[in-house]
Amino acid sequence: MVAEILFRNLALLGSSMPAATLLRLCDIKHVFGLVIGVALLWCAPVHATRIKDIGSFEGLRTNQLTGYGIVVGLAGTGDDNLEYATQGMKGTVSRFGLNLPPNVNPSLRNAAAVIVTADLPPFAKPGQRLDVTVSAIGRAKSLRGGTLIMMPLLGADGQIYAMAQGSLAVGGLGVDADDGSRTLVNIPSAGRIPGGATVERSVMTGFADAPYLTFNLGEPDLTTALRVADAINRKTGNQMAKAIDAVSIQIQTEPGATQRIMQMGLIENIEVNPAKSAARVIVNARTGTVVINEMVRITPAAVSHGKLTVKIKERPLVVQPAPFSRGQTAIEPDSEIEIEEEDVPMFAFDRGASLAEIVETINAIGATPGDLVAILEALKQAGAMKAELLIQ
Repeated sequence: MVAEILFRNLALLGSSMPAATLLRLCDIKHVFGLVIGVALLWCAPVHATRIKDIGSFEGLRTNQLTGYGIVVGLAGTGDDNLEYATQGMKGTVSRFGLNLPPNVNPSLRNAAAVIVTADLPPFAKPGQRLDVTVSAIGRAKSLRGGTLIMMPLLGADGQIYAMAQGSLAVGGLGVDADDGSRTLVNIPSAGRIPGGATVERSVMTGFADAPYLTFNLGEPDLTTALRVADAINRKTGNQMAKAIDAVSIQIQTEPGATQRIMQMGLIENIEVNPAKSAARVIVNARTGTVVINEMVRITPAAVSHGKLTVKIKERPLVVQPAPFSRGQTAIEPDSEIEIEEEDVPMFAFDRGASLAEIVETINAIGATPGDLVAILEALKQAGAMKAELLIQ
């Protein structure tokens, strides 16, 4: 009886063979095998995501490095005697035992003062290479062809963590003409040095000696935090993880770098089903971009959105005085005002209208992004759209 019901359901789900034929072709062992297979299929996660893709462990983060340096070898596109660039150049040459006279400022048309930035990843070891970004801070027009002189990169604590030096790769181009006109392609006053910095000091993460491990979600969500803790407990077979808020999951584990690295490697590859995000509509007022996520729903509502266009045309007339009248030529204004109003019929949203239905309905009336923003704001104020409206 169970097998008959099962196969009838399989036939309804898309099998081209009748349920009776399926029953004749399979014995009882195959029936129970299919029962288990269907059960596993129904229980399989639909949108499983690795834990490592939705957050990170506390302490294992990137650290920002920055420093001040001088770029030389420019083709006359440097800072041209800016005070901070002059001081930087004097400090650079002083490393080699050269002292410039106090009242002499070097010409810096071929040099530029720059800010150098880099990201130090977790577990970076001395001797590893980092990519650096070099940006002019003065009046330098272009850094193309320049070379960064060796300079230190500092962390937030003021300590030196890397040393940078190398030739710049600049994707921008600037060309000046004799008449003062200038053409720019991208940004020539900034560039990169691939592998231009060498790590000199490691950053202590502290994860090995902490009382417990903490995993932080990239986006706060109570449901996702509970699901991550539950997935970790199911995988490890004990209650070692618990959600302490919408972001953090606390994981009890034995201290020691080796033991915790093994646990972290296991945990970050566990698959979990993140909770669906809250209904949200994001509007970028500068670019006119509107993004609506799949959770947005519209309750029954009717919308009428019309367009009113006003055109003003000016046709001034030149009036000439009659001969020998001692009059003056005058301009007589002549304005024409034209008003056009497009007749747009009212349209309605059904209960629980989905994202596809919302877009299809609004596209049908030819609404622009500006019109769409106005419609969404009105729906929100009328209480017909149960979603968070974010205007950037």
